Amino acid sequence: MTRLLRLSVWRKALALPVSFLLSMMYLLPASACPLALVIAMDGSSSVNSEEHEMQVAGLAEALRDDDVVEAIQAVGGIWFSSFEWSGRSQQSIQVGWRFLEDREGIEKAAERLQRSVRGFTQYPTALGYALGFAAVHLKQVPEFCVRQVIDVAGDGINNEGFSPQIAYGAFPFQDVTVNALAIAGAKPDPVHYYQNEVIRGPGSFVEVAQGFQDYAAAMKRKLLREVGTSYSVNLDPALAPAMPKMTTLEY
Repeated sequence: MTRLLRLSVWRKALALPVSFLLSMMYLLPASACPLALVIAMDGSSSVNSEEHEMQVAGLAEALRDDDVVEAIQAVGGIWFSSFEWSGRSQQSIQVGWRFLEDREGIEKAAERLQRSVRGFTQYPTALGYALGFAAVHLKQVPEFCVRQVIDVAGDGINNEGFSPQIAYGAFPFQDVTVNALAIAGAKPDPVHYYQNEVIRGPGSFVEVAQGFQDYAAAMKRKLLREVGTSYSVNLDPALAPAMPKMTTLEY
């Protein structure tokens, strides 16, 4: 089933009863969209210009990696978007929703990411607001996907506005998994904070970057794990691998 055909099918399906839609989820063909993924990149004042560039270049490098490209192709493609966040109202889309299914499309997304201009530099770390923005943005994906995942990356804890837990109660997070990429090194420890206050949902996990120079490698590990999980879910939701809710990978 082509992506355009799937879009048409799901637009018509929106008018159907919820009980029927739920039953359809277990009858999805292998070509159904397995994953909608939004990356939330830290752009707060704790991230200087060089570190921000390492994040942008690191995500682009991870997307272009042969193993990641092959994983995305193996599942038949994913919906992808990314944005930068910092203060309460400081969120800036880097890459709008794009369906990535081949190397050409992935390369265009990586190029668009690297052309993006940093929106803000002097704002604090409003993590709860970033998660709320991500949840609303995720609902704008053009197609139903079996899994909906938010990847929030950062080098510090929330220090502005409401907490992640308040965001989870106030925004549409039903059936959404929140994973994290914690950039180690700051005090208080962001790894511990992301493990205990941020990740959410079955199989959620924290990937650790040992400084900004490790961002690309950590992002690659995270993308491979997420897309690989989507492959199992896409074939049969019952086959999804059971992973611990809180996992820290340190290299």
